[in-house]
Amino acid sequence: MFHIALYQPEIPPNTGNIIRLCANTGSDLHLIRPLGFDLDDRKLRRAGLDYREWASVQLHNSLEDFHAAVESAHTWAFSTRGTQTYSDIRFTPGDALLFGPETRGLPDAVLDALGEDAMLRLPMVDNSRSLNLSNTVAVVVYEAWRQQGFGEVR
Repeated sequence: MFHIALYQPEIPPNTGNIIRLCANTGSDLHLIRPLGFDLDDRKLRRAGLDYREWASVQLHNSLEDFHAAVESAHTWAFSTRGTQTYSDIRFTPGDALLFGPETRGLPDAVLDALGEDAMLRLPMVDNSRSLNLSNTVAVVVYEAWRQQGFGEVR
């Protein structure tokens, strides 16, 4: 369906929640090193419950390795710097949805390389810093999936 890419994630429960989200939406999860935790972390396992066995999770040593391994229709980067709102975009199955680390977001070099047209944001009220990573990923994945008619939903 979609490729969810977490660039240098730092907080195990967020990644565990996203593993569970991917298992339940048919999305593939890509973790781009370095990770801020061990994949055997207790908090990661608790948040992901037993969904890891049903989720497609791949590790990549760099963003370049991720791009080489995944032939996506388009890569969308999520940032508070984005000028386009995620809901104004038409997502395509196979798109890569790229999210940065919780404490600092995607680096400027990554955003600049993808270009302003690829940067999306979620709206927030004034003076807000950011949303929780796993919440942001869930909002975007469900919008992208909704645009596809939710495929095979039970």
